[in-house]
Amino acid sequence: MSGQSDPRGSTFSAAELEFLAEDEMIEIVPNLRIKPLSLICGDFGPFQPQIPSQVPIWLAVALKKRGKCTIRPPDWMSVEKLTQVLEAERDSASSFEALPFHYVEISRLLFDHARDDIPEVYMVRSLIEDIKDVRFHKIGTGLEKLSSRTYAMKLNLSAMEVNVIRPFVTGSLETFYELTAPEIIQESQREEYRRPQTADRGPRRELRR
Repeated sequence: MSGQSDPRGSTFSAAELEFLAEDEMIEIVPNLRIKPLSLICGDFGPFQPQIPSQVPIWLAVALKKRGKCTIRPPDWMSVEKLTQVLEAERDSASSFEALPFHYVEISRLLFDHARDDIPEVYMVRSLIEDIKDVRFHKIGTGLEKLSSRTYAMKLNLSAMEVNVIRPFVTGSLETFYELTAPEIIQESQREEYRRPQTADRGPRRELRR
């Protein structure tokens, strides 16, 4: 994977992020009986018609392609919920709404493979794109103010957003450390000098019994 080639500023491709997101669980509604599936990652089923079940997204997509189920979009993918998220993102210039870590990849997978299962799919897609744009604008503004190691760690960033800013943040923190390291070392040496020195009284004599 490309993320393993350069630990300092590496990024994952969109396909690699989707691959990771496919392990997220999602609800399906089978339309026929399916025997239990014993897989390396776990056991799923048995599946009964019209009885919802939780499965990994990759399995949901595989069953959907074979016409064996419908996929229920997660609650956060409703028009009502996304509208609230978008309004909250626009209202706050410094905070980010909590969304699934792989919200971008999950929505893309469902748009590609379960479009007919998403109510108001075009509005949902538009809202998600607007949310991404607003969040990226705030990320760009925040990176201009980056001045410590803790700033970026306080944000509810998604996998895709972290992936995009990782090279910049790691590079900035490395530069920050290089510029401040001499001061940190000098301060550490001064603290060491100020510590009271324990007198060396030589070896202790063994007590007589």
